[in-house]
Amino acid sequence: MKYGARNQLVGKVVEIKKGSIMCQVRLQIEADSSVSSVMTVDSLKDLGIKKGDKVRAIVKAVNVLLVKE
Repeated sequence: MKYGARNQLVGKVVEIKKGSIMCQVRLQIEADSSVSSVMTVDSLKDLGIKKGDKVRAIVKAVNVLLVKE
């Protein structure tokens, strides 16, 4: 399958925090880093993602903002 986003990271699901409607999925990626994604619980179920799964994070962002505090 082709995607318009070219930024892709492969990682392992290390944590899933579920709420009543939304969930946060944290991936461990190369370079000893992590990335998180927020999605609906229904999407998580439809995709069949579970802790320990190898997944690809496809990143397409209009804006990435950094703020120095």
